[in-house]
Amino acid sequence: MVDFGAQYAQLIARRVREARVYSEIVPHTVSADEVRAKDPSAIILSGGPASVYAPKAPGFDSAIFELGIPMFGICYGFQAMAQGLGGSVARTGGSEYGGTPLTVERSGTLLNGLPDSQNVWMSHGDSVERAPDGFDVLASTPGAPVAAFECAERRMAGVQFHPEVIHTAHGQRMLEHFLWQIAGCEATWTMAGIIDEQVERIREQVGSAQVICGLSGGVS
Repeated sequence: MVDFGAQYAQLIARRVREARVYSEIVPHTVSADEVRAKDPSAIILSGGPASVYAPKAPGFDSAIFELGIPMFGICYGFQAMAQGLGGSVARTGGSEYGGTPLTVERSGTLLNGLPDSQNVWMSHGDSVERAPDGFDVLASTPGAPVAAFECAERRMAGVQFHPEVIHTAHGQRMLEHFLWQIAGCEATWTMAGIIDEQVERIREQVGSAQVICGLSGGVS
């Protein structure tokens, strides 16, 4: 997941892992070459507090869009995705915060099987005004004419709201639809798997040497 300074960055990564897909967080300064070297199955662009129009707004290497990797944008990441792919983001002066009614106009793969009307959790000032060419607009809210879009051919999708929080009623299913059906990720990751992987990495680094590891459990 590419982090644009999201309040919920760790939560997004957790939701992906709950879908049994391995996830790790990288900064928005990651380059296309670095992404290519990691060879991810999919990329999620997180939300963030900035406006895409702000002079020092978090940037993103646009070459990543051309790597052919499935991509999902959330909130700020949704707007950065729309703007970077040729759509437009409007400085409407309006905003939506908190629970907001979403109207599904076409389900596509992302919203397949979900209610035509549902509540989602919004936190935005700017709005996507026009989706990039080749993208289908799936849903809208009173303050966001393009609240979700999808391009099946490029295996890309995004939402203006936050699917990772429990206040978005069907958010986890949306994430799973992207991961499993759009991106084609396999739901095989488990916590035991990551422990085995890290133990093997440590063994490769340490060899026959002995190490001492200290952990802090924090204050409960």
